[in-house]
Amino acid sequence: MKLYIKYDINLACKIILQEQLEKLNLEYELKELGEVEILTPMTPEVQKQLDDALDRYGIKIVSNHKNTLIEKTKDIIIEMIYEKEKLPNTNISTYLADRLNHSYGYISNLFSEVTYSSIENFIIIQKIERAKQLIIEGELTLTEISYQLNYSSVAHLSNQFKKTTGLTPTAFQRIIKKRVNAR
Repeated sequence: MKLYIKYDINLACKIILQEQLEKLNLEYELKELGEVEILTPMTPEVQKQLDDALDRYGIKIVSNHKNTLIEKTKDIIIEMIYEKEKLPNTNISTYLADRLNHSYGYISNLFSEVTYSSIENFIIIQKIERAKQLIIEGELTLTEISYQLNYSSVAHLSNQFKKTTGLTPTAFQRIIKKRVNAR
């Protein structure tokens, strides 16, 4: 039997993090997505236990400034694409610069240096993943999905979708429907 599961990755990570911090009796305060302030002193032994506990779930504690900034950049982009009803109409470069308190040029260069990919490419990949998720959920039309993800048209979404996945959104929809009907 196959089960199709819908989940909120950010909520899942938040709950895992809270459970692990509480197991170690650490006082903490959750800040923005991907950021926790530990309010009690942490020994190297407790730090190692926390690292190991989180590692089981694929969660890593980022320790250097560059990697922290890259992770925050990714988190902001993911939050923007997955948690908003509709992407903001503001320029993404301005939005990132304001949220991260660095110039977009610095963020962009650092992102490319560390990830070997551009912020724009990361955004496209995340938007297409979100579009796939919305298509699978089947509650919105392609027009509504393209509007929600700030595409200028369904054709623009379709072109990026095909370039990224090798399929048109309509072909992807047909495959999903066949899989659901085959159950």
